[in-house]
Amino acid sequence: MHSFRYVDGSLKCEGVDLTSVAESVGTPAYVYSAETIRGNYRRLDAALAPLSDRMICYAMKANSNLSVLNLLVKEGAGFDIVSGGELYRVLRAGGRADRCTFAGVGKTAEEIDYALRQGIYSFNVESEEELERINEVAGRAGLVAPIAIRVNPDVDAPTHKYISTGKSKNKFGIGLDRAASVYARAASLPHLRIKGLQTHIGSQILKAPPFAEAITKLTPLVLELKSAYGLEFFSIGGGVGIVYHDSLESGDPAWWDSGSGERLTPEAYAAEVVEPLKVLGLRILFEPGRFIVGNAGVLLSTVLYRKSTPTKNFVVVDAGMNDLIRPALYEGHHEIEPLVQPTSATLEKVDVVGPVCESGDFFAQDREVPVLSPGDRIALMSAGAYGFVMSSTYNARPLLPEVLVEGDKATVVRERQTWDDLIRGEKIPD
Repeated sequence: MHSFRYVDGSLKCEGVDLTSVAESVGTPAYVYSAETIRGNYRRLDAALAPLSDRMICYAMKANSNLSVLNLLVKEGAGFDIVSGGELYRVLRAGGRADRCTFAGVGKTAEEIDYALRQGIYSFNVESEEELERINEVAGRAGLVAPIAIRVNPDVDAPTHKYISTGKSKNKFGIGLDRAASVYARAASLPHLRIKGLQTHIGSQILKAPPFAEAITKLTPLVLELKSAYGLEFFSIGGGVGIVYHDSLESGDPAWWDSGSGERLTPEAYAAEVVEPLKVLGLRILFEPGRFIVGNAGVLLSTVLYRKSTPTKNFVVVDAGMNDLIRPALYEGHHEIEPLVQPTSATLEKVDVVGPVCESGDFFAQDREVPVLSPGDRIALMSAGAYGFVMSSTYNARPLLPEVLVEGDKATVVRERQTWDDLIRGEKIPD
């Protein structure tokens, strides 16, 4: 259960009134629930417990605040990283490189060298040329690089085209038809050690069968590689979806089917994938991101203006697409809840938009929401994943503060940028 609910007419995160947070730090601002993050991790870990040799590597691209990472370090999580900067963050948060897998299609030589020297658990390799690059960098450093190859099983996972990664037309991974020969090439390179096989079919996937299909398609190859090269692990990636619609009313951060309204729990997901994975006799890695933090965060905002045209009614708020780009980028849905619970059931159809000078700067279009007036504060729900991490200073708007709630305590874990911060490091030539 996530930790955002109305209590005595006020929207609270755990034991903290979100109106008090808005008053103390201002809006817009991100707020995260530590209880929800821990609960999501523990629930998934418990569901996967029949796999005695497992490692949950949190995909930190979803939310990389140091306080969030530190919570998960204390829970025993590993980390799925996609840059040298993300590895640096893990280390600063108290994590270990030997519990990190390094993914991504464009690793630089500098990042590879840094990860090698820190003792990375494995590189997830995306192309033949990357194999050669890692071998070259490892050779110069006098080290042997642990690698897994990301194999694309060509599974069609029903999700938005921008976050689908498992089809042959996507930029990620090696095709299943070529994987064996690429592994043979890796085995011939002197500064590489084959350690595993990795796959990832996409993000915000709302049904379990595509994951099971990927496992089934890859199992013969996994067993072949285990026999040939002593494979140690199989990573099935992440990608499980979360509640976005009706997220406050449901109170349940489990995966959601937008068509039928049925929810696929972590237990049901595990029931689908655990048995075919157990027979492999390998360490199994999972790389959840959104599931851990998505429903653990909200974006607080204040209504600035109302505007009407002959065809539209607009509610203008102080948060913008630069703060939360999901709706503009791939029509991501976020429920909109007033911080003070409405006493009337009246709804109005409006566009909720921000102040950024783009027509794509919206959070809802033709959505029925409670009647909102200037000065009202709202929460954009389920904003804990791919929110702050994808934000920018477009229109010279400072980056937002992040607040972590634990029980009845709210801590600013990232300060709001100032206008001076916006120009720090810039100079005008003489």
